Amino acid sequence: MAGKKKILYLVDGTSYIHRAYHAIRNLANSKGLPTNAIYGFTKMVLKLIAEKEPEYLVIVFDSKGPTFRHKLYAEYKANRPPMPEDLVAQLPYIKLIVGGLNLPTIEKQGFEADDLIGTLALRSEKQGFEVVIVSGDKDFRQLISSHTSQWDTMKDKFTDYAAIEEEYGLKPEQFIDVMGLSGDTSDNIPGVAGVGEKTAIELIKQFGSLEAVFRKVEEIERKKLKENLLNSREAALLSKKLVTIDCEAPIAEDLADLKIGKPDSQKLSALFQELEFRALWEQFTTRQVVSHDDYHLLFSKDELETLIRKIKDSKMVSVDTETTSEDPLKAELAGISFSLEPHQAYYLPLGHRYLGAPVQLDRVAALDMLKPMLEDEHVKKVGQNIKYDALVFRNYQIELQGLDFDTMIASYVINPGLRQHNLDYLAQHYLHHKMIPFEEMVGKGKNQRTFDQADVELAKVYSCEDADMTLQLRVILEEQLKKDL
Repeated sequence: MAGKKKILYLVDGTSYIHRAYHAIRNLANSKGLPTNAIYGFTKMVLKLIAEKEPEYLVIVFDSKGPTFRHKLYAEYKANRPPMPEDLVAQLPYIKLIVGGLNLPTIEKQGFEADDLIGTLALRSEKQGFEVVIVSGDKDFRQLISSHTSQWDTMKDKFTDYAAIEEEYGLKPEQFIDVMGLSGDTSDNIPGVAGVGEKTAIELIKQFGSLEAVFRKVEEIERKKLKENLLNSREAALLSKKLVTIDCEAPIAEDLADLKIGKPDSQKLSALFQELEFRALWEQFTTRQVVSHDDYHLLFSKDELETLIRKIKDSKMVSVDTETTSEDPLKAELAGISFSLEPHQAYYLPLGHRYLGAPVQLDRVAALDMLKPMLEDEHVKKVGQNIKYDALVFRNYQIELQGLDFDTMIASYVINPGLRQHNLDYLAQHYLHHKMIPFEEMVGKGKNQRTFDQADVELAKVYSCEDADMTLQLRVILEEQLKKDL
C-alpha cells in the first residue's frame, strides 16, 4: 500500500501580517503596545494548524533591504509608503510567537518571500511533496502546477491547475506574460499603459506569450491598444522580468528542517500574558500543580470556633461567598471560604443540596457564630468585589464591617487599561496562575446547575482557591498602589 502523500504548506508570512494588521484595528495591551497584527496573525496561524494538522510547514517572510529587482528597476516598489510605526513595533513579537510555536521560518537578504516560496515549491515537488501555497497574492498563480496549489485562507478559496485553466483559459505559467503586460501598480511595475489584467489575458490567449504579442502586434485591430503596445515594448519586457518569481534562490534549509515542532508552552504563556491575550494564554498555559493539602472543609461547630479564633488573632481575613445567583439580592448562600495566609484556606458549606451531600452545619447557627467576627471592624476583610459579599451577608442580617481591601477596585485604580478585572484574569496577570473555571463546578448552557448543587469536595477547592488568590493578590496590589502614590 502506498504511503500517505507528504504535504508542505508554504505560508506567506508577510502577507499574513499585513492582512491581520488591516483586519483588526485599535487593539493594544494596557501598556499601550499595539497588538492588532500580533493577535490576528497568531489566530490565523493557529486556525491553519488546527484545520490542516500539517506535518511540514514553513512561514516565509520578506527581508529588509533591496532585492535583485531593485537592481533591474530602481523604481521598483518606490510608490510604497514606509511600514507604519505601530506595525513595526509588533514584528519582534510575531517572530517570538512563531518561535514559540516551533514553526520553521525562512527569510533571506536580497530575496522576497515570493522567491523563497517559489524555490521551496519547486524543490519540494521534485522530492515528491504536494505543495500548498497559503496566500491570497495573485502573483503566485504562475507557480501552480499539477503538484502545487494555492489556498487563500481569508476567502477560503482553493486554486489548483484545473481551476486556473477553467477560470482563465490559460496555463499558470502564462500569468508571467499576463502580468508583464498588465504590470502591478502595488509594486510600481509599469507594464503597458492602458492594459489591465482582462486585456492582458485576452492578448495572451490570442497570441500565447508576451513576446508573441509584440511579434504580431500589427495583427491587433484596436488602434489605441496597438499604439500603447508599440510604445511600451521595453517596459513590458522589463515588467516580465520583475514579475517572474525566482525559483532558484539560494536556500540552505533541507526539507527535513521544515517539520513542525512541539510548541513551547512556557514561552508562549509568558508572551501571551505580556500581550494580554487571555484566551491564548489559557490555551497554552499549563495549570501548575498546586497543593490543596491546606484547603480544609468545616463540618463541625468546634472546627468553626477554632477558625474564628484564628481570624480574630490574625486581625485580617480574605472572605468569599458562594451563592446561587449573580444578583446579591436574590442570592442564597451555599458556602463561605476564608483565607488567613497564602496557600491555606477553609470552606464552610452551608447549603449544598444534592443526593449524597454530606451533613453540613445549620446555616442560621453557623452565621450566628460568624456574625460577631464579620461585624468586627478591627478584623480587616479582604475580598474580590467585596461589595457583593457584603450585600449577600446583609440578606442574613449581617453588616460586614472592617472592609479593608478590594482587589477588583485596586486593580482598576492601578491599571484602568486592563481589559478585565475579574479574579480569573488578575490571578493570571499578576500570579501567573490559571484558576479553576466556574464551568467545571456547575456546567454550562442548558445543563448549568446552581452552586448549591456542586459537589462539596470540588466546591472546597474552587472556593478556597478564590479566597487564597484574593489574599495573595492583596499583597501585590497594595505594594503597587504604594509605588504609584
